[in-house]
Amino acid sequence: MNERGLDHDGTIAREGDPDRVSAAFAPVVEALRFHLTETFGNARLHSAYLYGSIPRGTAIPGISDLDVLLALHDEPTDADRADAKAIEAALDDAFHQIDGAGIGLLSTRTVLSDLERHDLGFMVACLCTPLFGEDLAEYLPRYRPTALLARETNGDLALVLPHWRTRAAAAATDAERKTLNRGVGRKLVRSGFTLIMPRWGGWTSDLSEAAELFGRYYSQRAEQMHTAAATARTPSVDPAVLSMLVEDLGPWLAAEYTAVHGEKTPRP
Repeated sequence: MNERGLDHDGTIAREGDPDRVSAAFAPVVEALRFHLTETFGNARLHSAYLYGSIPRGTAIPGISDLDVLLALHDEPTDADRADAKAIEAALDDAFHQIDGAGIGLLSTRTVLSDLERHDLGFMVACLCTPLFGEDLAEYLPRYRPTALLARETNGDLALVLPHWRTRAAAAATDAERKTLNRGVGRKLVRSGFTLIMPRWGGWTSDLSEAAELFGRYYSQRAEQMHTAAATARTPSVDPAVLSMLVEDLGPWLAAEYTAVHGEKTPRP
C-alpha cells in the first residue's frame, strides 16, 4: 500500500488486518466470535467482518467502538436483528474498552447486487476485515477512487439532512446528542473526503487526514470540516456545533456534492 492507500495497480488497498487488533481489544474480538458462532451458526451466517479503527490498529480503549458487519445467507429477519442487539448489549456490558458495539446485518445477495456494487460491495471489499466465513471480496471487483465510487458511497447527503434535524429536535439527553453529533461528524467528513477523492487520487479512512485533504480544495470550509472531524472523535453537546454542522456545512456540502458527482442511485 502506498501513502495514498492504493495498491501497486492503482486500486484501493484493503484496510485492516486481524494482526493489527491490539492486545486491549483482542478479548473483545474473541468474545464477539464466540457470541456470533453460538447465536447464528453456519446455518444463518455466511461471513462476519470487522471494520473501523479496531482492525486498523488505531482504536483507543474507552473511546473507540466495535463495528461489525454480518453477511447472512438470507435476508435478515426481526429475530436476527434482536439477536444482534442482544450480542451488542452483552459486549457493551462486558468490555469497558469499547464505547458501544454496532452489528450490521445484510444478505449476501444484497452485498453482491449490482445496485450495491459501489457502496456496500466496496465497503466489504476494501473497508472490512474478514473475521470468519468465506470472504465476499472474492466476488467483487477492485475499486479505484472514481467519481462513480464517490457518488454511490456518499451521494445521499441531501436525503440524510432532514433525518438529522428530526433527531436533533427530539434529542432529550446529552447521551443522545453525543451519539447524533458523532454520526453527523463522521458522515460529513467522509462525504467531504469523497467529494475530493477523485481529484486527490487515493483513499483514507482517517478522519483527521480526510478533513485536512478536504481543506486543500475547499479552504473556505476547512475550519468547519476540522470541527466535524473533532466532533466525530469527541462528540460535543454544544447545540451551536450541531447547528453549524446540520444547518450550514451539511446543506452546502450536499449541494456541492450533487453538482460535482450527482446523486446516489435511489434505493427501493
